[in-house]
Amino acid sequence: MWILIMIGRSKYWDAQIPPENLREYLPHLTLILLSNMAYPNDDDLLADAEVIDAKEDESIPDRYQDLKPQLPCSDEDDDTCTICNLRKCSASALDVLSNVFGAKILLTFMPIIEANLSATGDEAWRDKEAAVLALGVIARGCINGLYPRLSEIVASLIPLLDHKFTLIRSTSCWTLSQFSKYIVQDSGNKKGYEQFDMVLTAFLQRISDTNKLVQGAACSALAILEEEAAEKLAPRLKEILQHLMHPLGEYQKRNLRIICDAIGTLVDAVGEELDQALRSIEFSQFTEHLFSRCITIIEAQQQLAKAHPFSDKDFITCSLDFLSGLTGCFHNGIESLVLQSNLRDMLLKCCRDGAPDVRQSAFGLLGDLARVCPIHLHPRVPEFLYLVVKQLKIPKFEKTISVANNACWAIGELAVQVPQEISPFVATVISCLIPILHQSEGVVKSMVENSAITLGRLAFVCPDLVSPHMEKCMQSWCISLSTTRDGIEKEDAFKGLCAMVKANPSVAQSSLVYVCKAIASWTKIWSTELNTEVCKVMHDYQQMLTNEAWDKFMSDLDPLVKANIAKYLV
Repeated sequence: MWILIMIGRSKYWDAQIPPENLREYLPHLTLILLSNMAYPNDDDLLADAEVIDAKEDESIPDRYQDLKPQLPCSDEDDDTCTICNLRKCSASALDVLSNVFGAKILLTFMPIIEANLSATGDEAWRDKEAAVLALGVIARGCINGLYPRLSEIVASLIPLLDHKFTLIRSTSCWTLSQFSKYIVQDSGNKKGYEQFDMVLTAFLQRISDTNKLVQGAACSALAILEEEAAEKLAPRLKEILQHLMHPLGEYQKRNLRIICDAIGTLVDAVGEELDQALRSIEFSQFTEHLFSRCITIIEAQQQLAKAHPFSDKDFITCSLDFLSGLTGCFHNGIESLVLQSNLRDMLLKCCRDGAPDVRQSAFGLLGDLARVCPIHLHPRVPEFLYLVVKQLKIPKFEKTISVANNACWAIGELAVQVPQEISPFVATVISCLIPILHQSEGVVKSMVENSAITLGRLAFVCPDLVSPHMEKCMQSWCISLSTTRDGIEKEDAFKGLCAMVKANPSVAQSSLVYVCKAIASWTKIWSTELNTEVCKVMHDYQQMLTNEAWDKFMSDLDPLVKANIAKYLV
């Protein structure tokens, strides 16, 4: 038994078990490992599963102990690890062996796997499940030997997703997902695409399984397939979304987190295709139910945190992120739901939360709501502003850079929507933004970009308050703007830059080179209004200098910058 523990913990491999010493024992060793991977009679999960197989559990709320993270066994806890995790250690050892010996273990191992997979009768289900698990474990290490048989493997696993036993269904989801890379890789031809389509369809069907364990396994498997498939999912996007949206209103807390991860992976995988798909289906029918579901989860978790201060906050984070997604998709369509809920006050609590992940998501949602329905943030706007500004004042905020980043962005969104409310905070915000712009090389790029945009928005809505600070930051601000991506937010920032050039002619003149480089960074300014303002700024610069000084300045300018600003000098 101890050899299994040592092999399973790969750090012991090189020092204690040279590969050549095990080669002759491989057939017997792999057989022992497979046997140990079958669930023992006294396994807690097995006992739960036997009850579950006789009873659907999708509507049973998760218990608090179900939500706690599962901690791995420590090296100091070897006795417990041996007793409760022999299955896990055996699987880990098989993984190590497959990576060391590769396809060499398949000659004697695969006939046993195939025999167990084809076994019939309820009494054989544990050996069948162990065989399914073993296939997933060796998928990576033995792929050279398994790849030629991929279609057979997939064909043998797909029916098991409908098996009567819960653990076979859930393990089959995981094992199929381990072959995702190669299933997607083969989808370029007709037969391969049919196989890919069959696996995708099977995962989508299992997402609606009546058992929570299978639901979670199916969502995780789908996320892995999504990551590999990327744009290949586009033709099936409408169907995928329909399958993902319905469970959001039905899943219990643990699986809600998993399906949110699957949705997030889908967003990353397909990008802009998702917006088109959302517009093409009747997604709005789910909105009210999903919105209420998120609100209920946040309320419940905030109550739970009072009794269990160190409880997992992932459910709050997922719900906040999902509300941000709804807000981004439906814009003003979400306004009536916000009005009828207590989201504003709940969000304020989240902005005060001690967990950085919760604050990060909360400030992201705050910015989204500010853009869509700022009126419903009243009368708590000053409190929100106090909290977002506070994030920028934390010493060495690089430890919570994502929180500060979202807070900075939210300030910019609030500035555009509620300029009167932002005025008392302008000086404090600028005092936080200037050091970020000055030390841009040591700060995350997105933080520098958001700082430059927020400063521009403040400059546009409160020019009199921002103008006195320009001497300290005009050059570093322009440098940051010159590396900022084109878009609406950059347009807002340049409106502020143009306002500052008008308000500070002398400062603007001393920073002329930097302003020109910032203007030259545009590929194209789509806003006619902003394009006119930029042309006026360049014209004003020409008027500030004598003809001789202007010609000298232009001759000294970088040729690429000179070429790019020419269109604004007409």
